[in-house]
Amino acid sequence: MSKVSIKPLEDRVLVEPQAAEEKTASGIIIPDSAKEKPQKGTVIAIGNGTKDIEMQIKVGDTVLYGKYAGTEISVDNKDYLIMRQSDILAII
Repeated sequence: MSKVSIKPLEDRVLVEPQAAEEKTASGIIIPDSAKEKPQKGTVIAIGNGTKDIEMQIKVGDTVLYGKYAGTEISVDNKDYLIMRQSDILAII
Protein backbone atom coordinates (compact mmCIF):
# COMPACT_ATOMS: atom_id res chain seq x y z
CA MET A 1 0.00 0.00 0.00
CA SER A 2 1.28 3.45 -0.92
CA LYS A 3 2.00 6.17 1.61
CA VAL A 4 0.75 9.51 0.29
CA SER A 5 0.84 12.92 1.98
CA ILE A 6 -2.64 13.83 0.69
CA LYS A 7 -5.53 13.91 3.18
CA PRO A 8 -8.93 14.16 1.46
CA LEU A 9 -11.48 16.52 3.02
CA GLU A 10 -15.06 15.78 4.08
CA ASP A 11 -16.54 12.79 2.20
CA ARG A 12 -13.80 12.48 -0.41
CA VAL A 13 -11.73 9.38 -1.07
CA LEU A 14 -8.28 8.97 -2.68
CA VAL A 15 -8.16 5.88 -4.92
CA GLU A 16 -5.22 4.27 -6.71
CA PRO A 17 -6.67 2.79 -9.94
CA GLN A 18 -5.66 -0.73 -10.91
CA ALA A 19 -3.64 -1.10 -14.09
CA ALA A 20 -5.57 -1.50 -17.34
CA GLU A 21 -5.76 -4.97 -18.84
CA GLU A 22 -2.77 -5.74 -21.08
CA LYS A 23 -4.24 -8.86 -22.75
CA THR A 24 -7.66 -10.28 -23.50
CA ALA A 25 -8.74 -13.65 -22.07
CA SER A 26 -7.72 -15.28 -25.35
CA GLY A 27 -4.20 -13.79 -25.20
CA ILE A 28 -4.50 -10.90 -27.67
CA ILE A 29 -2.37 -7.92 -26.61
CA ILE A 30 -4.40 -4.70 -26.30
CA PRO A 31 -2.71 -1.55 -27.69
CA ASP A 32 -2.65 1.59 -25.52
CA SER A 33 -5.14 3.36 -27.78
CA ALA A 34 -7.76 0.63 -27.23
CA LYS A 35 -7.42 0.18 -23.45
CA GLU A 36 -10.40 1.12 -21.35
CA LYS A 37 -10.09 3.20 -18.21
CA PRO A 38 -9.99 0.98 -15.13
CA GLN A 39 -13.09 1.09 -12.95
CA LYS A 40 -11.56 -0.68 -9.96
CA GLY A 41 -9.01 0.55 -7.47
CA THR A 42 -7.67 0.54 -3.93
CA VAL A 43 -8.56 3.20 -1.36
CA ILE A 44 -5.39 4.99 -0.20
CA ALA A 45 -6.86 7.72 2.05
CA ILE A 46 -10.28 8.93 3.20
CA GLY A 47 -11.72 12.12 4.64
CA ASN A 48 -13.48 12.44 7.99
CA GLY A 49 -16.99 12.63 6.53
CA THR A 50 -19.48 15.39 7.26
CA LYS A 51 -22.04 15.87 10.01
CA ASP A 52 -24.64 14.26 7.71
CA ILE A 53 -22.47 11.65 5.95
CA GLU A 54 -20.59 8.90 7.80
CA MET A 55 -17.68 7.30 5.94
CA GLN A 56 -18.45 3.68 4.98
CA ILE A 57 -15.21 3.18 3.03
CA LYS A 58 -11.97 2.20 4.80
CA VAL A 59 -8.35 2.53 3.72
CA GLY A 60 -7.31 -0.63 1.89
CA ASP A 61 -10.78 -1.41 0.48
CA THR A 62 -10.97 -2.43 -3.18
CA VAL A 63 -13.78 -0.47 -4.80
CA LEU A 64 -15.68 -0.14 -8.06
CA TYR A 65 -16.45 3.34 -9.36
CA GLY A 66 -18.05 4.92 -12.41
CA LYS A 67 -16.06 5.26 -15.64
CA TYR A 68 -15.94 9.07 -15.44
CA ALA A 69 -15.94 9.42 -11.64
CA GLY A 70 -13.43 11.56 -9.80
CA THR A 71 -10.62 13.89 -10.70
CA GLU A 72 -7.27 12.54 -11.87
CA ILE A 73 -4.23 13.78 -9.96
CA SER A 74 -0.55 12.83 -10.10
CA VAL A 75 1.69 12.77 -7.02
CA ASP A 76 5.31 11.59 -7.17
CA ASN A 77 4.77 10.22 -10.70
CA LYS A 78 1.84 8.03 -9.57
CA ASP A 79 -1.71 8.56 -10.78
CA TYR A 80 -4.63 8.72 -8.36
CA LEU A 81 -8.30 9.60 -8.44
CA ILE A 82 -9.99 11.76 -5.83
CA MET A 83 -13.77 11.39 -5.67
CA ARG A 84 -16.73 11.67 -3.36
CA GLN A 85 -17.80 8.60 -1.45
CA SER A 86 -21.12 8.72 -3.34
CA ASP A 87 -19.22 8.13 -6.65
CA ILE A 88 -18.17 4.69 -5.41
CA LEU A 89 -20.55 1.99 -6.62
CA ALA A 90 -19.43 -1.00 -4.52
CA ILE A 91 -16.80 -2.44 -2.22
CA ILE A 92 -15.32 -5.71 -3.49
